[in-house]
Amino acid sequence: MHCTATWPEAISTGAACRAAGEQGAAQSLGRKGQLLLLLASLLVLPLLPVAGQAPAAKPARGARPARMPKKATLAPIAAAPVVTSGLPPVWQPDLGDGTYQNPVLNADYSDPDVVRVGNDYYLTASSFSSLPGLPILHSKDLVNWELLGNALPELPAAFRLPQPGNGVWAPALRYHNQQFYLYFPDPDRGIYVTRARNPAGPWDKPTLIKEAKGWIDPCPLWDDDGRAYLVHAFAGSRAGIKSVLAVSPMTPDGLHLFGDDALVFDGHAEHPTIEGPKLYKRHGYYYIFAPAGGVPTGWQTVLRAKTVFGPYEARIVMDQGKTAINGPHQGAWVDTPDGQENWFLHFQDRGPYGRVVHLQPMVWQNDWPVIGTDPDGDGRGQPVLRYRKPRVPGPPVALAAPPTSDEFEGVALGPQWQWPANPQAGWAMPNGPQGYLRLYAQTLPADFKNYGLVPSRLLQKLPAETFTATAKLTFVPRAEGEQVGLIMDGLDYAYLSVSSNKGRWSFALATCRNTDQLTLETSTVPVRISAPASGLVYLRVAVRAGARCRFSYSLDGENFEEIGEAFSAREGRWIGAKMGLFCSRVGRTNDAGYADVDWWHVTQLLE
Repeated sequence: MHCTATWPEAISTGAACRAAGEQGAAQSLGRKGQLLLLLASLLVLPLLPVAGQAPAAKPARGARPARMPKKATLAPIAAAPVVTSGLPPVWQPDLGDGTYQNPVLNADYSDPDVVRVGNDYYLTASSFSSLPGLPILHSKDLVNWELLGNALPELPAAFRLPQPGNGVWAPALRYHNQQFYLYFPDPDRGIYVTRARNPAGPWDKPTLIKEAKGWIDPCPLWDDDGRAYLVHAFAGSRAGIKSVLAVSPMTPDGLHLFGDDALVFDGHAEHPTIEGPKLYKRHGYYYIFAPAGGVPTGWQTVLRAKTVFGPYEARIVMDQGKTAINGPHQGAWVDTPDGQENWFLHFQDRGPYGRVVHLQPMVWQNDWPVIGTDPDGDGRGQPVLRYRKPRVPGPPVALAAPPTSDEFEGVALGPQWQWPANPQAGWAMPNGPQGYLRLYAQTLPADFKNYGLVPSRLLQKLPAETFTATAKLTFVPRAEGEQVGLIMDGLDYAYLSVSSNKGRWSFALATCRNTDQLTLETSTVPVRISAPASGLVYLRVAVRAGARCRFSYSLDGENFEEIGEAFSAREGRWIGAKMGLFCSRVGRTNDAGYADVDWWHVTQLLE
C-alpha cells in the first residue's frame, strides 16, 4: 500500500527560515574583543605534512553523485545569518594555508547528507525532536559552512512535550527538476518529503509518502530512463527487523511509492546494523553507500550492482584504521563542479559533543570508491585529520562557521536555537529594536521531577571541545520561586540558576543524573544576596577538554564566582549535549516574571 497525506495544518508554509537576514548590525567589539579576534587569526596550526598529496589514482571524470546538473537555475539564495556579536568562531576548520582540519563541522550535525547544485553545496542533518528541525547549511568549498535556516518548523501535535530520540531521523537532500527534495523518516509514522525552489525556504508542508512503522533513512534516485526509486533501512526497535536494506519504486514526481518493497541486501553476516543508505548511479553501476557495524566502532560499506534491485556485491571502503577517528559513520558523496575531485562527508560520534562532521578525499579505483587515504593499498581507506582543501572554481572562499553567539537584535530567533519540542507562543519573544530576547517564566508541571520533559528550554549545539558561554541578562521576577538558568543539557544535566525569594536572590547549581528515568535533581546550598536594583546578572559555563564544565555568575561582568563542583556533560538520546537558557516558575498566576537576555557570547576558553 501507499499513503499520501499532508503534515499537520499547524505548520505555516515558509516559516522555516524566518530568521534569515533579520539579525541586526553587530555590536562594537571593544578593545578586548578586537584582541580576541587578532589572537584567533594567529592561532593557525603549524604547517604539517599534508596527507594524500599524491592520490593513488586520479578521480574519474564524469562522476555525477545524486545526478545533479552542473548548471542549475535557482532563486536567489538568501544571505546566511552571521554571528551577530562579531566574535570569532571557537572552531575554524579552514587553516588559511590551503588546508583544512577535521571536523569541518565541529558540532552535532548527525547523519549528514550533502548535495551539489552548480558551484554550491547544501547539507542537512537529523534533528530528532529538536525544533525547528532539518537544518540547511551552505558552502562553496565543503570546508566553510553557513547555516541558512531550518526546513521544518514543527512536528505533529504529539510533540508538544519532548520525545528524546524520536522525530526526524536521517534525512536525504537531493536536487531534481529545478527544485530541492528533502526526504526524512519518523520511525513511528513513516517517510515524508518536503520540497523547495530555494534551499533557504520556504519549504512545502511535508507530505507522508509511506505510512510505515520502522522505515528509516530514505534516499531517492531518479534514473536515466526517468524512473525513480527510494532506498531505506529498518529500525529494529519498531520494525522488528534490522541490518537489511530495501528499495521501492517511486513515481517520477517523488511523491508516491508504488509496487513492492524489495529486499536488496542483508548485512547480518558481514555488515551488521547496516543503515543510512545513500543511492547513486555511476558508469552503469548502482551504488549504495551505507555504514555498518554500529555508530561508535563501525565502518563505511559500499554496495555495487548492475540493476537497482541487485544483486549487490559489498566492500568496506573506509574504517578507523590506525587513526583516532572512531566510526567513521554515515555520510554522503559529492564531486567538484568540474568532476575532477570526489569527496565524502561523514560523522564521528564524540559522546557529549555529538556527531561531528568530517570531510574525506575520495578516489575511484576499478569502479569502487576508496575514502580517506589508503597507506597499505588494500582499497580500504582511513580518515584524515588534515588535508588540502577541495579545488573549486571562483575566488577564495571567506572563512565561515555556523553561528553560536547572539546579540538578539533581530525580530526572530537565530537559526542556531532550538526547542526540545514544538515551540509555543510566549516562551521567547525577540525584541530586536531594543536588542534583547525576553524569556517569560513558564509554569513547571505539578508532578515535576526534572527538566528532561520540560519543553521550554532554549538550546543550541556545543561548538567545539573547549569554549566559554556567557549570558548577560536582566532578571525581573514577579512571584516567589521564579528562576532563570543556564543549562548544560543531556541525559545528565546541570544548570546554574538565580531565583527570587522574599526580595533576595539565590544562586545554586542543580544537577540531575539519568533524566530519562525521571530522577530528581540535587542542588548546592544556595548563595543568597540582596536583589540588585538593576536586575542585571551574568551566567557562565566554561567547558574544558572532556566536556568538563564549571559554572559561575557575576554581577558586573568582570568578577565571576564559581559555584559547585565540575560537571561532566553527557550526550542526549542520539544527540550531543546542548547548552542554553530557561526561565520557569512554580504555580500559575495571571502574570509572569521574565528574563531579558541582552546577549549570548561563545568565546575561546581563556585560562
